[in-house]
Amino acid sequence: MKHPDRPEISVVIPAHNEAASIGDIVKRSSIVLEACKLSHEIIVVDDGSEDDTGENARSVGAEVIRHPYPIGNGAAIKTGIRNTRGNILVMLDADGQHAPEDIPRLLERMNAYDMAVGSRDRHSATPLHRDFANAVYNKFASYVCKRKIDDLTSGFRAIKAVIAREFVSLLPNTFSYPTTLTLAVVRSGYSLTYVPITTARRIGKSKIRLFRDGARFLLILLKIATLFSPMRVFLPVSFFMFAAGLGYGLFRILTLDGRYGPTSAMLLTMSVVVFMVGLVSEQVAQLRYERTDHRSPPRQQHNTGKEQTHEP
Repeated sequence: MKHPDRPEISVVIPAHNEAASIGDIVKRSSIVLEACKLSHEIIVVDDGSEDDTGENARSVGAEVIRHPYPIGNGAAIKTGIRNTRGNILVMLDADGQHAPEDIPRLLERMNAYDMAVGSRDRHSATPLHRDFANAVYNKFASYVCKRKIDDLTSGFRAIKAVIAREFVSLLPNTFSYPTTLTLAVVRSGYSLTYVPITTARRIGKSKIRLFRDGARFLLILLKIATLFSPMRVFLPVSFFMFAAGLGYGLFRILTLDGRYGPTSAMLLTMSVVVFMVGLVSEQVAQLRYERTDHRSPPRQQHNTGKEQTHEP
């Protein structure tokens, strides 16, 4: 594929052992963007695959950047972001779940919004337990963001390149990068919209394990929430401790005819401490994540068709 020095669209596809599907995804993405008459580049980040993922992607015209060993899905996205040249980045999975034909629907929203996310509808071929977990995540994220989040974990999204580079250092190396990116965009005052999509059943075996990755994701979600909106976490905890201390103290005084006791005093004191910690954390978060004018410069070299080895 021949591209100008600065294409309009950069497609980033993280892949690990996706040889069966990657070629088709790359070809369909290219056909769709060419039909829209949009200059583009397609970058496949091979996260230390043990199969022919990189070779299959390169054979159909994608630029392949290879990690020397598996670092993580999020790490692959970060490598892709750092090596793109387009004004708008499109991210999608390599396992066949996301239809490249939906890319124009996301790009249509980019004139008015800073990020457009493909929101999986009820017709999507997703397991029941994943649907339940995503519903819980979406509710919690909506509470943290103070706005409705339709699909927190969707990996199919379009975002302005300057914004993606602004948050690239915050993204984790794991599958939870969509969560961090969503909260970062909303917390920093950028605009976000959702586009309903229908996803297909993935090709091959899922790399996400329910109990291992589910528990880890919950911890990461809590960390992200305290990073971007600390008071949304600390304030309920402080209120609960205060109510528990006050209630237990009144119970002892009114029912047991005794003093309120050290337990009540400890809970009341800790509620104040937790509130003050949350207040300070909120100020730190506000200072750290306020919108800046910093923009990362584009890369200087672009070698289409040549495999690169990159370790972030």
